[in-house]
Amino acid sequence: MTNVVVLIKQVPDTWSERKLRESDWTLDRASADPVLDEINERAVEEALLIKEKNGGEVTVLCAGPDSAADAIRKALSMGADKAIHINDEGMHGSDALQTSWVLAKALGTVEGVELVIAGNESTDGRVGAVPAIIAEYLGLPQLTQLRKLEVDGDTVRGERETDDGVFGLEASLPAIVSVNEKINEPRFPSFKGIMAAKKKPIEVLTLAELGVEGDEVGVSNAASQVTSAAPKPPKAAGEKVTDEGDGGSKIAEYLVSQKII
Repeated sequence: MTNVVVLIKQVPDTWSERKLRESDWTLDRASADPVLDEINERAVEEALLIKEKNGGEVTVLCAGPDSAADAIRKALSMGADKAIHINDEGMHGSDALQTSWVLAKALGTVEGVELVIAGNESTDGRVGAVPAIIAEYLGLPQLTQLRKLEVDGDTVRGERETDDGVFGLEASLPAIVSVNEKINEPRFPSFKGIMAAKKKPIEVLTLAELGVEGDEVGVSNAASQVTSAAPKPPKAAGEKVTDEGDGGSKIAEYLVSQKII
């Protein structure tokens, strides 16, 4: 049996226009429809596949405001067994280091956890370091950026694809892994799963209940801060090249002028 915790996050819709709040330059989560991050769906799917093969239990762990409960319910409707929701206004504006610290403290409350699965990066922050930071805080082995994952007894194995080739990774449980978009295709929640999710337990925790002090988190205590921002400029019209027999040369000249080639 393998007890798995999946880290999930509610993010603004990937295809929406995302904005920053001018008051503190943090992400304006109310400016776009909130959704469960797509890479998290793949992480949940991988945990469910491991459970179906080896038995055990799947817990989802999420830090976020009240609205994050919708993302949690979707993960539960896919088949996860239960959830932990860290819901505390003190988390607002926390950077990757602070968020990782809180998640690490929350993982310490889960009994018998053997494997933690996360996506390789969220679509709102795109830091791509939270799983590794948590592993460092907890002193656990980490296998990151995996395209394949297998649990065999007390061993976890995976494949990481890079520009230099495909590498095989292996570690003893307990461990933390992150997966990329090639890991699987997530299932759609069934009607039965959606109805069952309404009855599955969600434990809501505050920072105080996790033993996290207020000055350890939040935008005012973050190690990195945004001091200003400007809207993305509108797209300019492209440059048209009329082919009068020398179209190829004109395109090459343009690419050279833009230092593309």
